[in-house]
Amino acid sequence: MSSTTSVSSDQSDTGGNAQDDSQMSLVRQAELVISNVLRGGVLLSAAVILVGVVWYYLQPHARAAGGLSYPHHLGDVIPAVLAGNAEAIITLGLLILLATPVVRVAVSIGAFALEHDWLYVGITTLVLALLLASILVLGEVFGKGTVTPQAPPSLGVFALVALGSVVAGVVGSLVGLGGGVLVVPLLTIGFSVYPEIAVGVSIISVIATSSGAAAAYVRDRITNLRVGMFLEIATTIGAIAGAFLAIILAPGLLFVIFGVVLLVSAIPLLIKIGEEIPHGVRNDRFAQRLALASSYHDDKLGRTIDYQVAHVPAGFGMMLVAGILSGLLGIGSGTFKVLAMDTAMRLPMKVSTTTSNFMIGVTAAASAGIYFQRGDMNPLYAAPVALGVLLGATSGAKTLARFSNTTIRKIFVPILVAIAVEMLIRGAGYLMTGH
Repeated sequence: MSSTTSVSSDQSDTGGNAQDDSQMSLVRQAELVISNVLRGGVLLSAAVILVGVVWYYLQPHARAAGGLSYPHHLGDVIPAVLAGNAEAIITLGLLILLATPVVRVAVSIGAFALEHDWLYVGITTLVLALLLASILVLGEVFGKGTVTPQAPPSLGVFALVALGSVVAGVVGSLVGLGGGVLVVPLLTIGFSVYPEIAVGVSIISVIATSSGAAAAYVRDRITNLRVGMFLEIATTIGAIAGAFLAIILAPGLLFVIFGVVLLVSAIPLLIKIGEEIPHGVRNDRFAQRLALASSYHDDKLGRTIDYQVAHVPAGFGMMLVAGILSGLLGIGSGTFKVLAMDTAMRLPMKVSTTTSNFMIGVTAAASAGIYFQRGDMNPLYAAPVALGVLLGATSGAKTLARFSNTTIRKIFVPILVAIAVEMLIRGAGYLMTGH
């Protein structure tokens, strides 16, 4: 009897292990599919943008503000491309980039279905529905406007903007930011680009950072896909609300409030600046129900890090605010996302920054339709930003594995303070001048 029991037990264990191995294989396949979708979208968009840029600069053009003509309605893009309009070709490449996080969400539905995870199939379907409603409905209703006349950049200015954007991409990919907070001052202060165009272009930088870096982070299994997909409900709803509020609210006071909040948020980060891995963290009931706990292999430490997730409602609330700020101010609000996951939900810093990178593209895409149809995504300023940020984000993603969580936090804190100061200065400028 004991021998029979032992054999049965061994067979049961073997069957259980085989089932677990099969499930892990499905999970790995799903992660690779999502990574490949992001990588494919990045490569295709970059190729189309480059074709348009080369075609544009090979032709003689007027350098006056009225010398740039580009479509800013979806129905106008393909006819203009077929007519050989270089600006339209660049715009098509930008739209492919904007579509990449949307396609990634759609593919994620199938990935979770392969795992028979029906809860996350439902969550991801909700995120996709919110995204499509924002892009197709809100973009059409609230994206009406006239194109702001801006003189096209010379080839030299184009190259300098691209180089500056490489830096923004590297920094953004390392610390979970969209790069928009670096791109906006680069364009407005460095090259006298109108603020509304700089804000529209910053949406491109956010999506480029997300798509360029997340492909590597998902492949390397550092990103927590379930945390990202669940919190995207909050950020997407917030981005839609922010796009509504942007029509009726002056942003000056909000910039000031955001700057103050970021400065205050730096205090708990400074207190635990040397913390490598959070200790004493226990899953709350929401984390248990949503299966948010996970693990990743830390190359710097040379071991696998298991972690749990706490204070999910607080993190969800902070993500809602992050989404509102993104839609309202034209930023990725990655700083707020990282803060929510690091300080509230107590994820390891690497997981916080990589998951933020995964999310910011979807948050930006939720409000991208409005900025596109307002005509604020000037293709000859968006193109060097997209190309530079994609290159920088891809390079930065390869660097993160060699850093410790402590090092990333030490990089993040001064950038957080710098962004807070920038927000305060921009807010004060709005309040004093009225624009």
